[in-house]
Amino acid sequence: MESTRLHTRLSRQFGLSAPLCLAPMALASGGGLAAAWARSGALALVGGGYGDLEWTQREYCGAVNELQSTPRGLSRLGCGFITWKLDQNCSAFDWLLDQSAKPAAVMLSFGDATPWIKRLSDRGIPAICQIQRADQLMPLIDAGASIIVAQGMEAGGHGMKCSLGRSTFTLVPELADILARISPNTMLLAAGGIADGRGLAASLMLGADGAIIGSRAWATTESLALIGAKQVAVSASGDDTMRSGIFDVLRGKEWPEPYDFRALRNSLHREWEGREAVLLADPHEARRRYEQAVKDADYDLAHVPIGEAVGTINDIPTSAELISRIVADAHERLARGLSGFPCVGGRLNITPPWL
Repeated sequence: MESTRLHTRLSRQFGLSAPLCLAPMALASGGGLAAAWARSGALALVGGGYGDLEWTQREYCGAVNELQSTPRGLSRLGCGFITWKLDQNCSAFDWLLDQSAKPAAVMLSFGDATPWIKRLSDRGIPAICQIQRADQLMPLIDAGASIIVAQGMEAGGHGMKCSLGRSTFTLVPELADILARISPNTMLLAAGGIADGRGLAASLMLGADGAIIGSRAWATTESLALIGAKQVAVSASGDDTMRSGIFDVLRGKEWPEPYDFRALRNSLHREWEGREAVLLADPHEARRRYEQAVKDADYDLAHVPIGEAVGTINDIPTSAELISRIVADAHERLARGLSGFPCVGGRLNITPPWL
């Protein structure tokens, strides 16, 4: 069931009832989660992540099958990839572009997206490109990106290191101003720390056309994340998260500069803080402990990939319930905020486009 409508350029282009986009979280944003978001009126991106062909085929086709009886939902289904991994293996990307159920959009994050934007453009597929700094914007505009995602350091999982990254609250309006001057038809989405109606309302007020939801979607019933990890997140605070490369080393993921990983700061993470070089030089025993913890679902050692918004996550709802809750709250807050707009004859003479 679709939620109360908020109208933005994003919702109009993709036929959405909510200016929300599911983050394509690797190994979490599977077909079931994407289908649930698409049915609920949001843009839904399967987490193609590292480009594993078999995983992408299974989950994308699973979402397509779930949405066959919901044409509007199927028109909201897309996928996302880690860009630097596409440079090594683009088989899943190639497969996706050849599907009869053409993706509504494809998101590219972390690396040079320009050659992939052209391939998407040639197929008439909008490219959503995620950046973490204003100086990353121009090459993507020149290449023809349809949508820019401004990702703040608050985000869970991968993002830019704190020493170089930006806050969502400052990056979004800066990019909105730049796009208004040089590429007004390019849409902007906010990402990082957005988990409820307050975050969506703030994103729209800062100049975004919508918001990407990651951590909050990760902690829903349809997410592929394990229930034990979700339960740990529900009891955590934003103070409990930290950005580093420690869990990438433990997982054997060779991420390039300048990116690292935000997760809960558990005992294994604390053990290696400030000793990352030692861990990188000889990760074998620590990696063995980590891998055993994953098998045992021991989250004092295994990682829980979650952002700073975890402190506002207090339950594990269905996606439909979550989206309805976010949009209704944002609508109410935006409408309430109009009390500061000029009035004529006791009536508002300005109506923002999202209401």
